[in-house]
Amino acid sequence: MKLSINKSRTLWWGISVAIILAGIISMVISWQQIGAPLRPSLDFIGGTRLQFERDCSLPNNCDRPVDINEVREVVVSQELADSSIQIIADSETGERNGVLIRTKTLDVEKRTQLQTALSEKIGTFDPQKTQIDTVGPTLGRQLFNTGVTALIVSFLGIVIYLSFRFKLDYAVFAIVATFHDLLMTAGLFSIFGLLFGTEVDSLFIVALLTITGFSVNDTVVIYDRIRETLEANPDRSITEVVDDAVNQTLGRSLNTTLTTLLSLVAIFLFGGETLKNFALALIIGFITGAYSSIFIASTLLTWWRERQEGQRLEVKG
Repeated sequence: MKLSINKSRTLWWGISVAIILAGIISMVISWQQIGAPLRPSLDFIGGTRLQFERDCSLPNNCDRPVDINEVREVVVSQELADSSIQIIADSETGERNGVLIRTKTLDVEKRTQLQTALSEKIGTFDPQKTQIDTVGPTLGRQLFNTGVTALIVSFLGIVIYLSFRFKLDYAVFAIVATFHDLLMTAGLFSIFGLLFGTEVDSLFIVALLTITGFSVNDTVVIYDRIRETLEANPDRSITEVVDDAVNQTLGRSLNTTLTTLLSLVAIFLFGGETLKNFALALIIGFITGAYSSIFIASTLLTWWRERQEGQRLEVKG
């Protein structure tokens, strides 16, 4: 079955616009609530991250799941009401025996007081599974600035590369498609931040850079086929050429995306809390990258070439 993507290009554009608008609205709401478009982790704002897991080898220590309300009561009593609290499952048993707290920077005395109060309330913690990390706000700003700089440099490099390899309109629409992927990923993470408290850390910047490379690579494959077909058949309409190019590369695009997603889903499910959001960002980005390469970058190029052809005909007429 041949896929005629240009017939329904307004539908593809409409889907993208709807998701992006939802993400932008979420970013505005998030900015009003927490002062940032996405919910930042300690990597960016600085503070202390504490992870405790109960010692289930002790009698009756893990006879019931950790209650987030009990944890919140303890945290509030320690004058840390603005902290982020998350109940985590044991990696071996899957039982809810741990707690992850992100809060303002705490000294050793405050950390000890919090750990003691929590232990008295919900059970004795396993010292071997206790993790405490502190990040300063200066380092957080450096990480953010470095990440943004890396994204800007990558975009400039892509523009220069595609401008030499293809014509300028190819490069412009490849960048539009890539920006589309990044905006959709960031928008969905903003929505997840509002609904589920999902945070972005330094690995999120790494994910965005990875998505950028994947998206451009997928788009270049289709653009290469479009260019080859146009050179071999200059009299064919751009709509037919683009539809054929997409159909010829569709299997390759889908297979590459699906095989990559299998690994990412495994990381998301079994890679632990540290890698979960990183894997989620890549899953979203790779899906949107395949979507934009097939349905956005190619249809925008078709629309632009049709517009140019119409203008030339008007001038000749």
